[in-house]
Amino acid sequence: MNALRLPILTTGFSRLLHAGFAIAFLASLVSCSKNSQEQMQRKPGVAPVKAAVAAKKDVPLRIDVVGNIEAYSMAILTAQVGGQIEKIHFREGAFAKKDDILITIDPRPYKAAVAQAEAVLARDTVQADNTKKDAERYGELVAKGFIAQSQYDQAKTAADAAGSVVVADKAAVENAKLQLGYCYIHSPINGQTGAILINEGNLVKANDKTLATVYQVKPIYASFSVPQIHLPDIRKYRAMGRLKVTAQPPTPDSPPVEGVLTFIDNGVDPATGTIKLKATFDNGEKPLWPGQFVKISILLTTEKDVVVIPSQAVMTSQKGQYVFLVTSDGVAEMKPVTVSRTFDGQSIIATGVEAGQTVITDGQLQAIPGGKVKIVENQTGEKASGK
Repeated sequence: MNALRLPILTTGFSRLLHAGFAIAFLASLVSCSKNSQEQMQRKPGVAPVKAAVAAKKDVPLRIDVVGNIEAYSMAILTAQVGGQIEKIHFREGAFAKKDDILITIDPRPYKAAVAQAEAVLARDTVQADNTKKDAERYGELVAKGFIAQSQYDQAKTAADAAGSVVVADKAAVENAKLQLGYCYIHSPINGQTGAILINEGNLVKANDKTLATVYQVKPIYASFSVPQIHLPDIRKYRAMGRLKVTAQPPTPDSPPVEGVLTFIDNGVDPATGTIKLKATFDNGEKPLWPGQFVKISILLTTEKDVVVIPSQAVMTSQKGQYVFLVTSDGVAEMKPVTVSRTFDGQSIIATGVEAGQTVITDGQLQAIPGGKVKIVENQTGEKASGK
C-alpha cells in the first residue's frame, strides 16, 4: 500500500513546484511593468547639444552657375586668292596687332596682272582722248554745214564708247590691285594667334581651308545659362544698374575676376528651360582663356539686416520646417520657421526666429520640447557657416 501511494505524492509535489514557478514569473512581470512605468514617468535627463546665436547681417543675393569663356571676337584666316605661301610672319600663339601682316602669298602673278591692267588702261585712255577730240572737230564742222549730221553722230558715239572702255579699264585695274592685296593676309583684330595650319611653300586655293585663327582675349566673354525662374529678378535688378559678375578661374590660387553682365538672350531655350547670358571682363592679366570652364556668380543685390542661422539648425517634419530654440533657462522649445533661401551654409529666416535667439545646430534628436539641454559648444552663425 505504501509503495503504491509514493508516485501519487511525487506527482502532487511536482504540480505544486510548477505552480510556484508560474507565480514567481508573473510577479516578475508585474515588477518589470511597474519599473517601466516608473521610467516612463521619470523626467528625461539634460541633453548635450551644440548651438548658435541667430544674427542680423547683410547677405548678398546672387546666382551661382558654371560658365564657359569665349573670345570677344574671333578671326578665321583663309586665302582669298590661290598661290604659294611665300612667308609666315608670326609665331604660333604670339600676340598680333590689328593690320599686322601674318601670311604672304606669292604676289608676283598678281603684280603682273596689275601691270597688264594699267597698260591696257593707258592705251585705251589715249584712244579715248583722240576720239573725243575728233568728236569736238566734227561738232564744229557740222555747225558750219561742212559735214552731214550723221558723220558727227558717228564720231560722238565712238568718243562715248571709248570713254566707257576707259571706265571698264579703271575697274579692271582696281580689281587687279585688290587681288594683289589679298596676297598679304593681315590680322583684322588685336588678338592671340593660334596654331599655324599651313607651312611656307604650300599651295593654297581661294577660300579652301583655314590657315590660322586669331582670338581677341582683351576684353573677353563668359557665356553661361541660368534657369528661367531667375529671369524676372535679373531683368529687375539690371534695370536698376549694372550687374556685377565674378568668374573664378579653375586654378585654385587664382583670385576671382570681376566683370559686368552685358547680354541677355532674346528667348528661353524650350528644351532646357534656361536662358543664355554673357558677361564681359577686361581680362587685363589674361587670367581667363577661351574654352575654360569657370564658376560664375551674378550679384543681384544685397539684402539688408536679415536674420541668419546655420542651415543645419533647420529641421523638416510633415508640418513643415522648424528649429529648436534654447530659452534663457536652458529649455528646448520647438519653433516653426519660414526659410526664404540658403546662402553659403546659412539659412535666411523670414519668420520664426529673431536675432539674438539661440538655436540648436547639433543634437536635435536628443532634445525634447520642454526638456532641459546643455550647450556643450556655442557657435556663432559665422563659425557654423564655415567662415
